[in-house]
Amino acid sequence: LPPNNNNNNKNMSIQTSKPKPSLIQSIALGGASCVFTVNFTHPIETVKTRMQVSGDGLGRVFSTTLKGEGPAAFWKGIVWAWGREGSYASIKLGAYAPVRDALGASGKDAPFYLKFAAGAITGGVGSIIGNPFDVLKTLAQANKGKSVGLSTLVSDMYSQQGIGGFYRGLQANILRACVLNATKMGCYDISKGYVADATGWDRKDVRTSFCSATLAGFFMTCTVSPFDRIRTNLMNQPTDAKLYNGFMDCAVKTVKEGGVLSLWRGFIPIWARFAPTATIQLLVIEALYGVFGFASI
Repeated sequence: LPPNNNNNNKNMSIQTSKPKPSLIQSIALGGASCVFTVNFTHPIETVKTRMQVSGDGLGRVFSTTLKGEGPAAFWKGIVWAWGREGSYASIKLGAYAPVRDALGASGKDAPFYLKFAAGAITGGVGSIIGNPFDVLKTLAQANKGKSVGLSTLVSDMYSQQGIGGFYRGLQANILRACVLNATKMGCYDISKGYVADATGWDRKDVRTSFCSATLAGFFMTCTVSPFDRIRTNLMNQPTDAKLYNGFMDCAVKTVKEGGVLSLWRGFIPIWARFAPTATIQLLVIEALYGVFGFASI
């Protein structure tokens, strides 16, 4: 059956009558969504990080971690993950809609490059703020021995590399965040329009959000994997040593050591993390928008 245009017009009228959240309100709701989501997806991120660092396959990393360290090892670094989600992720997700609207790209027919630009801006800014949490989280996840205390990890990093140590891999992290968030939010925003038109569902319908977020998760994995691999290598350098001289040096050495395809090492766990992460985050923030009476993304 063709979509019911009368219902679509009615839904659009209701949607546009709702207020839009301010930048601060949207960032707060985005942060709540991201901190909630990471509790479920952190184990996948831990497996992905160890695959990239060790070069081992998915099954081997999972089994050795479980046998050698126990189930709790999959949540190593969760405290730093909360900090990352509450800083970087809250901005990349929560600030997207206000920044998109400021660029004049709120309409469904707005140029796609403006939606991607909004995602890149919020992702890049968020990554600068959240980089220290990212570094500490990566070190904690890659550590296969006894968990290092929070204060010990911070003090060791500061005493051996100073403040700069907390911003190792910043260039790769900014590039990764720009590509990731541009793909995630841009594809999600655009997909919602196509899904709504094809099905007759409202843009705020859970089914629309779920389908759009799933599509966004797949495209994110394709575009972000190389940046993610390089970022992991840069951030996992020992606190008392420097193995790479920046983004390009790390990229060249990574390719020389493992070949071009090694940049997509960990693709399956990255996708297994991105797909549910994007879906849960976007479903939760859309629900929070609704609870507080705001128009959807």
